[in-house]
Amino acid sequence: MRIDILTLFPQMFEVPFSFGIFKRAVDNGVVNINLHNIRDFTHDKHNVVDDYPYGGGSGMVLKPEPIFEAVESVRNDIKDKAGKVPVILLTPQGRLFSQQIARELSQYSHLILICGHYEGVDERVREHLATDEISIGDYVLTGGEVPAMVVMDAVLRLLPGVLGSEDSPLDDSHTDGLLEYPQYTRPAVYRKWSVPEVLLSGNHARIARWRREQIIRRTLERRPELLDKVNLGLEDKQLVERLTAKPSHLNMDREP
Repeated sequence: MRIDILTLFPQMFEVPFSFGIFKRAVDNGVVNINLHNIRDFTHDKHNVVDDYPYGGGSGMVLKPEPIFEAVESVRNDIKDKAGKVPVILLTPQGRLFSQQIARELSQYSHLILICGHYEGVDERVREHLATDEISIGDYVLTGGEVPAMVVMDAVLRLLPGVLGSEDSPLDDSHTDGLLEYPQYTRPAVYRKWSVPEVLLSGNHARIARWRREQIIRRTLERRPELLDKVNLGLEDKQLVERLTAKPSHLNMDREP
């Protein structure tokens, strides 16, 4: 996958993707990350990228010219004449980012991310250039750089060859719309707190049942609205009904 990032602060991306699994992904050729400074596409001696908003108001707005030219430069480089590469504007007005959207984006071979800043970007960028708009939450940040990193992190870890195991993303929270089951490791007893006996039993069928029940329990306790968005099987529905009828059973550390 190739990712082109348009930003006023390319140096912000140098550290997060210079170590760990993402550096390995870059070194192994799984992903190619290209940073483009929007200021490089201005044509005045001061490299001005923003201006006052028409109609008045506080703050400054990113001008359309350098953003359009930056995207066009990338498209010319990859010969994207048909405009098939997604051009994603990171904005608080976009669709709320989710694991489902991360999976959707991971199917593309190329993404272009536009990091807004200041008061926002000229509306013509949204209307005539961006093919998608994404928000990472209902709050406002100083720019689109951090949201771009969040999107990249969620997308890249889904690519084959990025994580150590191809099965690693399969059990993550939100992969199937629900939260992940509790995880334990050695020692089996720490400060008198024991790992649930079922996990030490070696009985894979029991462990699978326990984990599924914990998924339902934890989601019901922490994010109950998620249960309304997934298709639960009969056993899961019966478990939800039982746990809802008896809230005292929501004990995360107890073996069923």
